[in-house]
Amino acid sequence: MTDDRATASPTKVSTLTLSTFVVGSMVGAGVFSLPGTFAEQTGVAGSAIAWAVAGGGMLMLALVFHQLAQRRPQLDAGVYSYARAGFGRYLGFLSAFGYWASACAGNVFYWVFIMSTLGAVIPGLGEGNTPLAVALSSAGLWVFFLLIRRGTREAAAVNRIVSVAKVLPIVVFIALCLFAFDPAVFAANLSGGADLPLFDQVRGTLLVTVFAFIGVEGASAYSRHARRRQDVGRATVLGFLSVLAIFMSVTIVSFGILPREQIAALQQPSMAGVLEAVVGPWGAGFIGAALIVAVLGAYLSWTLMAAEVLLVAARDGDLPPVFARTNAKDVPVGALTMSTVLVQVLMIVVLFSSDAFDVALNLTSALALIPYFLTAAFGLRVAFADRRGPGTVGLWVVAALATVYTAFLLYAAGGQYVLIALLILVPGTILFALARRRQGQRVFTPWEWVVFALAFAGAVVAIVFIATGVITV
Repeated sequence: MTDDRATASPTKVSTLTLSTFVVGSMVGAGVFSLPGTFAEQTGVAGSAIAWAVAGGGMLMLALVFHQLAQRRPQLDAGVYSYARAGFGRYLGFLSAFGYWASACAGNVFYWVFIMSTLGAVIPGLGEGNTPLAVALSSAGLWVFFLLIRRGTREAAAVNRIVSVAKVLPIVVFIALCLFAFDPAVFAANLSGGADLPLFDQVRGTLLVTVFAFIGVEGASAYSRHARRRQDVGRATVLGFLSVLAIFMSVTIVSFGILPREQIAALQQPSMAGVLEAVVGPWGAGFIGAALIVAVLGAYLSWTLMAAEVLLVAARDGDLPPVFARTNAKDVPVGALTMSTVLVQVLMIVVLFSSDAFDVALNLTSALALIPYFLTAAFGLRVAFADRRGPGTVGLWVVAALATVYTAFLLYAAGGQYVLIALLILVPGTILFALARRRQGQRVFTPWEWVVFALAFAGAVVAIVFIATGVITV
């Protein structure tokens, strides 16, 4: 019989395993679409600049996670703990709940993406939103639930293996493209031949990187399992730099295989079309198989991280105690069950929404950017508090740059998705209120009442806009 309990000894994992949570959560469906997505907007020069800007901005955020892991080692669960320590319980809750909802929305996207990929071979799966596709996705969803419930160590081991298995095909893709690389084609793609100025080309690709970079906090979210606190920061930076190198390489080498216009016209996942041009038809099948492995690996990482965030929030009293339960294998069963049920509900919604694919993708980014911004801003507060300590100037710089960058991305993500995100966050506040009342504590401080009022007003605006057709979902 499973022994569910509120506290269990955390399973400890190595720096390498923590790094695979970063790699596993970041390398998902997005990397396989990069060639075509970038080619639609720009060429070699614009791509290189976009990755330099986006990579630089997210590196600053990764370094903030690295610094906070060292300076505030008592804070577990990353984005939740940092928001709570810096801005109070309610914003900490919103960060945790938003991050969890982001992971669930992203997981729905992953299952739809898998089924739409298989739909090229099995017509009954369509674009991933048919009854057969939802039934198969649901079966896979609960198989993963049972796998993770078996134990944190077992799930971490599977994640480590899958992370390697999904990166290797991408490395093979890069190597084969370099072997077939045509300097003349690459030179012709240098400017991209686009009519837009270079600045506009770069701006058009920056939002593409938002979804690709979600997951940089993987090691931080799982920090209670680190053998040493310094392993969290090292794993974050190591995992991020590895993934950035992969993303840049996939994008740039593709411009040496086909003209930009042809890459832009490829059906997604565009990596399959590029490799098919190099090695023939088997290349498309090879990429299709790699995509499924990559997406399943990212799904596993996101499910683990989302459950961890809810677990720590519940143990801190910001969620009802049911989410603080772990079993004898150190699995947060309450949080895991809630995550699985929400994904299952959203899968059923997919049957009735033709735009669920794009909405889930953009909503995932908007929900994740809020915790990122709060984490970067907390880095600024820590830099101020530790202003007389060693290395504080470096923290000031990286935290300021990360704050500006995440604020810009939140703005660029589009106001409509921020409003839709409030439709999830505001009703979720009921759980926060129940937890606070259970402890005999007041729900909000005066400042938190202001935050809630603004969020509630935004949710009302979202409902009005949806009802009047200003926002479509």
